[in-house]
Amino acid sequence: MKIIVAEDEIISRELIIRILHNLGHEVRVFPDGDAALEAFHLNPTEVDVIFSDWMMPGIDGLEFCRAVRQVRTKRYVYFILATAGRTTEADHDSAVGAGVDDFLIKPIQAEEVRRRLFVAQRILDFTRHLQQIKALLPACTCCHKLREDSDYWQNFENYIQERPDDISSNYICPECYEKQLGTASGQAPVAP
Repeated sequence: MKIIVAEDEIISRELIIRILHNLGHEVRVFPDGDAALEAFHLNPTEVDVIFSDWMMPGIDGLEFCRAVRQVRTKRYVYFILATAGRTTEADHDSAVGAGVDDFLIKPIQAEEVRRRLFVAQRILDFTRHLQQIKALLPACTCCHKLREDSDYWQNFENYIQERPDDISSNYICPECYEKQLGTASGQAPVAP
C-alpha cells in the first residue's frame, strides 16, 4: 500500500519506516502534520493509508485527519493514529469523531502495525468494491434495455456486445414503467 507517515519524533519515525518497509509498503515520511497534509493535497488518490502521530508541532493528528476527510476523493483513505498518552475513552471518542479509523499505542510494535494494515487492506478493498457497485449500469428489469448518459435506452444484448466488461443493475426504463403502472392499476398489461 501507499502510506503517508506524519511523525515528529525521530526514533518513532525511523521505527515505523523500518516496519512499513519490511512489510513491503511504499512510504512517504513527513516530520509534521502540515508537511504531510500538503503532500496529501498534491495527490490524494495516491494514498491508501495515513499513519499519524497525535501530538505534533503545527497541526496535530486530529486536525490532520479532519483535513483529510474534507478532501473529496473517489478513494477512501484509512487513517491510523498513534499516541503515547491520549488513551482515555474521551480521547478515543474525539479521534473517532474526527474520522480516525484505528489507533496504535506507543511504543509501536511491528506485529500491531501488521495487524492494523491487514484490517486497513480489507476495508480499502471493501470500499473499492462498493464504489464499483455504485457505478453499475442502469438497466430496465423488464425489457433489459440499458440507459446511456443521454437518456437513450439501448438493447441489452447490443450494449453488452459493445461493452462486455460492464455490469447491469435493477432500474426500469420509462416505457416499461408506464406498462407496469397499467398492470398495477388493474388495466390489462401491455406486452413489452
